[in-house]
Amino acid sequence: MQDYLRVADEVAAEITAGRLRPGDPLPPQREFARRRAIANSTAARVYKELIRRGLTVGEVGRGTFVRATAPLPTPALAEPTGTRIDLELNYPAVREQADLLARSIGPLLRPDVLESSLRPVGAAGTPPARSRVADLLARGDWRPVPARVLFAGNGRQAVAGAMATLAPPGTRIGVEELTYPVVKAIASRLGITLVPLAVDESGLVPEAVESATRKAPLNAVYLQPTLHNPLSLTMPMERRAELAEVLERLDIYAIEDAIWSFLSTDLPPLAALAPERTILVDSLSKRLAPGLTLGFAVVPEALVSNVATALRSGGWTAMHFALNAAVRWLSDGVVQEVTLAKQRDAALRQEIAARHLGEFAVHSASCSYYYWWELPRPWRADTFVAAAARQDIAVTPAAAFAVGQYRAPNAIRLGLASPPADTLSRALATLADLARSTPEDLIAE
Repeated sequence: MQDYLRVADEVAAEITAGRLRPGDPLPPQREFARRRAIANSTAARVYKELIRRGLTVGEVGRGTFVRATAPLPTPALAEPTGTRIDLELNYPAVREQADLLARSIGPLLRPDVLESSLRPVGAAGTPPARSRVADLLARGDWRPVPARVLFAGNGRQAVAGAMATLAPPGTRIGVEELTYPVVKAIASRLGITLVPLAVDESGLVPEAVESATRKAPLNAVYLQPTLHNPLSLTMPMERRAELAEVLERLDIYAIEDAIWSFLSTDLPPLAALAPERTILVDSLSKRLAPGLTLGFAVVPEALVSNVATALRSGGWTAMHFALNAAVRWLSDGVVQEVTLAKQRDAALRQEIAARHLGEFAVHSASCSYYYWWELPRPWRADTFVAAAARQDIAVTPAAAFAVGQYRAPNAIRLGLASPPADTLSRALATLADLARSTPEDLIAE
């Protein structure tokens, strides 16, 4: 065995045995060479080998450290097929985000700074956090009032706090007829009935809100005006203004889910047009990473106390450390850098999807991480999902988004964000080939 491999095996054994723990630094290469009685060039090869194995990570200007976790496996369509390709969950990640986030968070780990982060914090967060989030959400001439910003552990909890505030058990909330599946689960747990509302190419139809209220009162409307999940629709300005007028006239509140709006910042939110009628909900999980959860809500002045109470009673308030980290990332420009990188990444993945699926009836937006695919006959969504699963590819049927008695179209949603780009390309090529065949072709095989 070559010297560098033998030494790398020795270090690997120390990591496996726990003598070198996650985050521990390795000595500089010259010192490592001296301790091991090897050449400097051999030490360099050892360090490269440890990084190749995923046991260590090199940080420019800081050194080499034992990796905190093993690198995630890359899904593959070729054998072995133990790992499925997930086009259901949609967690965008870009190569540079970990380095950017680490660059800012280091000072928070100093004992004097960390001490303040260990103290509890309420739904109102801290003044610096409110101010930075207000800056983040500003669009054009609109900037939310910082005093109206409240914080939750993540975006889902912010949605739950808003729904719990506006709709007591047994009441009704209107939603787009295809909606974010988690909202259905939240409503079920809170005892709220969801009423499907019609959607056209411009998004939620205001007349549908009026029609639903004539049958029975709606306590609120939940909607996604920008890059709707799953359809990727963005409501134009005229439709937003029309909906704002309907909300005011009918005395109904809206819960505006803006989770994906960081990918499309051209239009002001509905909250800018109806600030006293809209709770705007957003988070950092899609902008940064799913493991870095911080949700926030911009709340009408009359509801600030009630929403804060709902967040506290539900155990949905944010952690102090997450607030302080967000302030640093927002202040240092890290969030903006990662956001720009993800906007470029989404455009790249759209190009990949268009290359493989352009011949089919698909709907999306050039800045979206979703693809809505109306399947060709004779495929049905359920049989196509099952056939894709046999290729180790997970996709979502339209029924997962359908509300109430609304009949889901024969379609699937593809999440483009999670797999590496090359894996995504291979998966979409496989799905395209599958769609060109028929279920009977698979049975014949």
